[in-house]
Amino acid sequence: MKINYFTLIFSFAFAAAVGGCGTTAPEKKTEAAGQPAALVNDFPTRDRVEYVLNCVAQHGGLTYITQYACGCKIDKIAEKMTFAEFEAAKTFTYLKSTPGESGGIFRDPKQSKDLRKLLKEAEAYAERMCFVK
Repeated sequence: MKINYFTLIFSFAFAAAVGGCGTTAPEKKTEAAGQPAALVNDFPTRDRVEYVLNCVAQHGGLTYITQYACGCKIDKIAEKMTFAEFEAAKTFTYLKSTPGESGGIFRDPKQSKDLRKLLKEAEAYAERMCFVK
C-alpha cells in the first residue's frame, strides 16, 4: 500500500488547525514564584504544526505514535513557557553557534543562558511525559 505523504501531512495540519480554533477562553497557567500567569494556549497553530513536523522527522518519520507523542510534546512545552520565551529561546539556541564576536550576543547574555536552560528543561520534561521508553 503506497502512502500519499502530502495527503497525510495535509490532513494532520488541517486537524491541528481545526483543533486549535476553539471558541473557549484560553487557559491560564497558575502563578509560581511571583511570576505572572501565562496563557497555556498562546502558541500559534502554525508554530505548533512546524514543531510537530520537525519532531516527527527527528524521531524516525511519520507514524501514529510519533505524531501523537510530538503533539503531546509541544503541549507540555507550552505548559512550561510562554510562546515569547519559546521563540526567543529557539532563536538563541539556533544562533549561539555563530562564530566569533558576532555570536557572542547570542551566547553570552544572562537572558540567553536562562532561556536556553528553560527550553532544555521544558523539552526534557516533555520528552519524559510523552514518549514511551
